[in-house]
Amino acid sequence: MFNLVVLTGRLTADPELKTTTNGTSVVSFSIAVDRRYRSGEERQTDFINIVAWRSSAEFISKYFKKGSLIGIEGSIQTRRYTDKNGNNRTAFEVIANNVQFVESKRDGGAAPTSEPASFSNADVNDFADLGDATDDDLPF
Repeated sequence: MFNLVVLTGRLTADPELKTTTNGTSVVSFSIAVDRRYRSGEERQTDFINIVAWRSSAEFISKYFKKGSLIGIEGSIQTRRYTDKNGNNRTAFEVIANNVQFVESKRDGGAAPTSEPASFSNADVNDFADLGDATDDDLPF
């Protein structure tokens, strides 16, 4: 059996980092994900609940905010509970195993203040020197 979910969406609120009684970091949030649609059809959006634990939770709460575009790889989990009125409920959520940036910091919702560097208009000073860095040294 296989339970794998890959999503790209925008956070619907600022994530709030919490800690369990035994000190484990956790963050719960939702993302808005557009469904595919055909020309002329109204765009539809799904709001999907996500839970991240430990270092992923800390990463999300530090670098993402409402409106940020986020990439998530994880699995679907269901929880059964009884609500305050005594009704049995089932909650579906995605447990995030891997989280990543989908847009650059420059694209993070704010309009660029100048024309972004590209191969056609860039100067050698527009790019940082990585020196002897290997792929293992890069933060992504």
